[in-house]
This record gives sequence, structure tokens and C-alpha cells, in this order.
Amino acid sequence: MTQAHPTTGATVDPECPVSLELLGEVYRADEYDLPYILETIPALTRAKLAAYLYGKSHMHQLGLKVARACEREDLIRAVGEIGSVIYGQSRLKPTQAAPEIEVPAGRGRGAPAAQPKKVKISLGGSAAKGRSFD
Repeated sequence: MTQAHPTTGATVDPECPVSLELLGEVYRADEYDLPYILETIPALTRAKLAAYLYGKSHMHQLGLKVARACEREDLIRAVGEIGSVIYGQSRLKPTQAAPEIEVPAGRGRGAPAAQPKKVKISLGGSAAKGRSFD
């Protein structure tokens, strides 16, 4: 079976508050350029963009970055009370790394590491035992 792929390029999502070109600029911007790009966007449109990106699972973190450039009132005006949640989450400090685990005596840096145990998992569930999916 062949699969058809669109050849006309990206389509504009009617929910996106900015042009596809501007969305691409925001998406590709590094941490230094992003604030300069965001300051060119009107406050209410920027708040709508933050909520739009926040709602996309693959752009959630970018939505929080955009929300950091927004006022709480603008986010609430743009998307209602969820704007307050987005605003709060955008101001949270990043979580700290997990603390290091103490190595038992005799297992310091010079000691050989134990080989990790290989575990088989089934994506087909328990009913898939004995079946081959190759």
C-alpha cells in the first residue's frame, strides 16, 4: 500500500495567532534571540501564542518561555483562567537534579561496574506471548 504525502508544504493552523513565518522564527530562536522576537509581537497576541504553544505537547516548554514574556493579566484576557496557570508555571524554578547516590564500600570509582540486567518487555501485552510480530 502506498501512502500519499502532501507536497504543498505546511498548512496554517487556524488556531495559531501568528503567521507561519513568525511561528517558525519563534520555534527556531535561541535563548538570546527569542526575547527580541517576542518584543515585536503585541502583548495580547504574544499571550495567545504562549497559550497556543503551551497546548501543543511538543511545544509545551516553548509556550512557557513565551509566557515568561507576558503579563498575567494579558494571559488571562487572552485565554481565561488557564492563563493564570500558564503564568504561574512559567515562573516556577526548574527542578533540581536528583541527589547522587552513595556507592557502597568497595565499589568506588576504581571498582568494575556491574553489568546492567537486560529486561524484556512486551509491547503487545500478556496475550502476545508466543506470537511473533516480525
